[in-house]
Amino acid sequence: MIRFMQPWWLLALLPVLALAACYGWRQRHRRAYAMRFTNVDLLRTLVPRGLGWRRHAAATVFLLALVALATGMARPAVDTKEPLERATVMLAIDVSLSMQADDVSPNRLEAAQEAAKQFVGELPASYNLGLVSFAKAANVLVAPTKDRQAVTAAIDGLTLAEATATGEAVFTCLEAIRSVPADGAAGIPPARIVLLSDGFRTSGRSVEEAAAAAQAANVPVSTIAFGTDAGQVDIGGQLQRVPVDRLALAQLAETTEGFFYEAASVAELKQVYQDMGSSIGFRTEPREITQWYAGVALLLALCAGGLSLLWTSRML
Repeated sequence: MIRFMQPWWLLALLPVLALAACYGWRQRHRRAYAMRFTNVDLLRTLVPRGLGWRRHAAATVFLLALVALATGMARPAVDTKEPLERATVMLAIDVSLSMQADDVSPNRLEAAQEAAKQFVGELPASYNLGLVSFAKAANVLVAPTKDRQAVTAAIDGLTLAEATATGEAVFTCLEAIRSVPADGAAGIPPARIVLLSDGFRTSGRSVEEAAAAAQAANVPVSTIAFGTDAGQVDIGGQLQRVPVDRLALAQLAETTEGFFYEAASVAELKQVYQDMGSSIGFRTEPREITQWYAGVALLLALCAGGLSLLWTSRML
């Protein structure tokens, strides 16, 4: 279906219609003047046979060329379906105070940031990528997007806060995945959650609830444990032990059919998305076809000039 991106330019058809009306009126006026000769038989013997319908052909074709040209000024376009990759990966990074422990060099948070940025660099460019940070609550810092620079900048800007809401992080990621536009495809896109954390859940819904929700949505959660059992942090002037909750992170990954890691190299992280597949949706985009109208106008104008030269020895 053809639509016009600048329909007000269709007003350019008005002068063309006015010219066509003037041509029609002129032809009627000439016919009336010619009928003043009463002796038609004598006139036929004095004047050679006329052009008949051919006299109007060149003018008609020329007017059609003007119509095509005027219509083209309105920028006609047709709707086309552009394929859109919907596969989505959500990164969830723990920013609780325990992540400042330096049992992992230089500290847990910086190690997680470095691993996350390496993962961003390796992820296929066609995939959507989003970022969630979580401490006492979980927040979407970057909604699913193909803009890798936005995600990397948000990773670099992470800051620490109190508590650890691991379950809320998963629920927030699932909500972000559901927000990915359908674009003509059925259901939620194929998705994975990559959760980087160290400590025990201390806030929000339980990890078990989150695992059940992710399993129901068919979204595997891969977990990465940062730190050692010897980790310590200074909180409020007191030195506190912050061991890693490997059991909860491993169970979350196992329940949702994801992967569990303690040391996450780029090669290991590739497993997270290798089995994702893809979901091609479609976005309707207008494709301008002004050049076709201009081409038709040029062709018709050439035809009009050629017909006029052929039958009248004049251009028009």
